[in-house]
Amino acid sequence: MKTIEIASLDDLDRAAAQFLKITADHRKFAFHGAMGSGKTTLIKTVCKLLGARDSVTSPTFSLVNEYITTGGDTLYHFDLYRINTMEELFDLGYEEYFFGDSYIFVEWAEKAESLLPDTFVQVYLDETSPGSRQVMIGL
Repeated sequence: MKTIEIASLDDLDRAAAQFLKITADHRKFAFHGAMGSGKTTLIKTVCKLLGARDSVTSPTFSLVNEYITTGGDTLYHFDLYRINTMEELFDLGYEEYFFGDSYIFVEWAEKAESLLPDTFVQVYLDETSPGSRQVMIGL
């Protein structure tokens, strides 16, 4: 397990760069953490560093947002918080996303644990003090 400490919001760019360095050989990430632990904020910063051309927003209501990078890569950002059944993921065509070659960031991944391929890197965020976070990456 690799760990990244985030002392404050001012530390996010450094932490996201470190995340990308640690996970350089991977493109699929399952994020876990309590509400407000920083999952969306970290994903937004990682996508920005990957060159996302559009503003990265939480896909809470749409379930998935797609971003194209300046280099032509596709990034998919899922938020499964509102998923109630696995059928919703099947209806969304999750297989095309989860088994493709694009970058995938899944928040609330525990809601789809049985559908996630082993290729997903497990990422855990924890608030260690007000404004500080710890990111644990299972490689």
